[in-house]
Amino acid sequence: MDSCPSVKNILLLDSEGKRVAVKYYTDEWPTLAAKLAFEKSLFTKTLKTNARTEPEITMFDGYIVIYKFIQDLHFFVTGANDENELILAAVLQGFFDVVGLLLRDSVDKRTALENLDLILLCLDEIVDGGIVLETEGTLIAGKVATNGLDGATSLSEQTISQALATAREHLARSLLT
Repeated sequence: MDSCPSVKNILLLDSEGKRVAVKYYTDEWPTLAAKLAFEKSLFTKTLKTNARTEPEITMFDGYIVIYKFIQDLHFFVTGANDENELILAAVLQGFFDVVGLLLRDSVDKRTALENLDLILLCLDEIVDGGIVLETEGTLIAGKVATNGLDGATSLSEQTISQALATAREHLARSLLT
C-alpha cells in the first residue's frame, strides 16, 4: 500500500473559504476544529493567486497542495510531501472536470450546493480511503449519473433531472447493500 498514490483530502470551498464539500482520508486532522483551521489557513494562503486557467501547486504545512479556482469555487487536493504532484494534479483535474460535466458547465456555489449529493458521490468514485481510484472525468460522471444495473442511458443523453434521479437511485441502492 505504501507505493499506491494517496490523497490526504479533497476540498471544495467557496469564495469566502467556507466548506461546500470536503473529504478527509487521514486522521492527521483529528478534530473538526483542526480541519476548519487547516481549510482557513490554506484558503488564506492561496487567495491572492490566479489559479483560474491552470492548476497551481504549493507546499503548505508540510503537504503538497494542488488547487484551481472557477467562478466562486476553490478546488484543492492535498497529498504528502513525497507524493507525486502529477498524480495529485490528475485527481484535481478529474474532480474539476466531473463537477463541470455534472453541473452542465454552470459551476458556481449555488449550483454545487443544489447538487451536493452528486459531488459527494464523485468524491467517492475518485478516492476511497485515500487511494486514488479514477481520475477520468467522463468515466466518473458516467458512474455517478447512470445506473449500470438496468442499462440506463449515458449522461450525455439524460436531462439534469433524469441524471439526478439516477444518481439518487444509485446512492439509495449502495446504502441498502
